[in-house]
Amino acid sequence: MDASTGTIGTAFRSQRHYGLDWLRIAAFGLLIFYHIAMVFVPGSWVIKSQTTYSWLIVPMTLLSPWRLTLLFAVSGFASAMLLARMPSVGAFAWSRAKRLLIPLAFGMAVLVPVEMWVRVLEHGYAHSYLHFWLVDYWRWGDWMGYEFPSWEHLWFVAYLAAYTFLLSLLLAWLPERMDRAGDALADWLDYKSRLLWAPAALLATMKLGLLFIVPEKQGLFTDWSGHALYVPPFLFGFLLARHPRLWRPMERLWKPALAASAVAGAILVTVELIWQGDIWPPHAVMALDRAARSAMGWTMTIALFRLADRMWNHDHPLRKTLGEAVFPFYLIHHGTIILTAWYLLPLGLSAPLEFLILSAVTTAACLIFYLGGREIGPLRPLIGLGPRKAKPTRSGDPAVSTA
Repeated sequence: MDASTGTIGTAFRSQRHYGLDWLRIAAFGLLIFYHIAMVFVPGSWVIKSQTTYSWLIVPMTLLSPWRLTLLFAVSGFASAMLLARMPSVGAFAWSRAKRLLIPLAFGMAVLVPVEMWVRVLEHGYAHSYLHFWLVDYWRWGDWMGYEFPSWEHLWFVAYLAAYTFLLSLLLAWLPERMDRAGDALADWLDYKSRLLWAPAALLATMKLGLLFIVPEKQGLFTDWSGHALYVPPFLFGFLLARHPRLWRPMERLWKPALAASAVAGAILVTVELIWQGDIWPPHAVMALDRAARSAMGWTMTIALFRLADRMWNHDHPLRKTLGEAVFPFYLIHHGTIILTAWYLLPLGLSAPLEFLILSAVTTAACLIFYLGGREIGPLRPLIGLGPRKAKPTRSGDPAVSTA
């Protein structure tokens, strides 16, 4: 290990980075409670409590810009580590297809319909869930204000799969050019403060360039603004795993990155507090907001990667189980929150009690979904788990698991 930086140096590619495992676990855990808190924050979401709290705007605003950027960066790193263990690019792509597309299909057929049923209920739908699932869910196109079929929160899985397959295609088609481009980019970024400002400037520029031209709408072929924010971090994570020397500039730049995040966060909080909920700010303010979000997404990723490398890069008996559990947790949590809130909110309970019940029910559902699914062989691929290994070994433990 490189004593000056806390990283593993050139041997890093063959070893697991436990710090990024812990970072991924923490990020998905925050995501779950972020979605629970969305029930109580002013503004629009799938379902809202009758009581909302303006004070939640500040922590939610500070979490929002970097939580997904971070996950895509970690996923890119994990993809490179997994590819290094595979006999070919084709084998890597096939492995990712099984681990991503099967849960995506299962989620769209079994988990997402619950969320869509609640959505149409709020628009006056009068039938039971069974009738909805058998008759009305399997539509194509707009219906009752929503687009069918839907992947709802599983868009992350769809985007990650698309990025992975496109990268695999390039690696298989132009392997030497991709290697040379990666080497050149790593050399260019590993110079003074380029790793800090250049990606942040790129993300902000692409976001602003698309802001008033392309609508911010989820979809593989519509969300160009989202792709502009998520593809670069995914590629950076991939590049970092192949070029460990990029940990050095992160060690140098984490303090400026944290300072830049604080400035961007102050801008975002100010905008959100002045134009709360669904109130749109003027175009100039909106542009400043989007630029600050883009920059904060990158700078917080740099700071958190350094934190994971320096302070969290060690194993623990719970690490493997938690790392395996987060993807099943992610699959089930969103629908559980929405369905529970739909039945809970009309009871007129206090908001703190609503939050506690939502948290308890969501946690219980996640645990049951994971613990039950992992024990039944045919269910494992449906919830994003690989085949059970009879005798797992340390050398066989894949480097940094990912959704």
